[in-house]
Amino acid sequence: MSFIDKIKDAGEDIKDAFAEGAHDLAEKAEDLKDAVAEKAGEVADKAGEMKDAAAEKAADLKEAAAEKAGEAKEAAADKADDLKKAAGDAADKAKDAAADAKAAVAEKAGEAKQAAEDAAEKAKDAAK
Repeated sequence: MSFIDKIKDAGEDIKDAFAEGAHDLAEKAEDLKDAVAEKAGEVADKAGEMKDAAAEKAADLKEAAAEKAGEAKEAAADKADDLKKAAGDAADKAKDAAADAKAAVAEKAGEAKQAAEDAAEKAKDAAK
């Protein structure tokens, strides 16, 4: 084999090695592309799960807030009823006290009238 033939063979070997290397790189690139696509799918799935969980949590929070608002409304209504009853009770007590005071004034006025009549009678008798 001549030197030129050996160089041609070596050139062929180098060409084959580059071709094989390029083929290996293409396979690796395809594998990486598949792995990236798979990972992107997993990330998309995880994002969907997180979105669903966030929506569920938001719904739970909305429901809890509505429940608390309902409880607060009930408590306010109960308090208003209690205050209304207390105001009614106070008004009844004031009315009773006014009636008692009126009766006491009438009684004292009657006693004062009787005392004035008695004093006038005594003065009349004393003047005789």
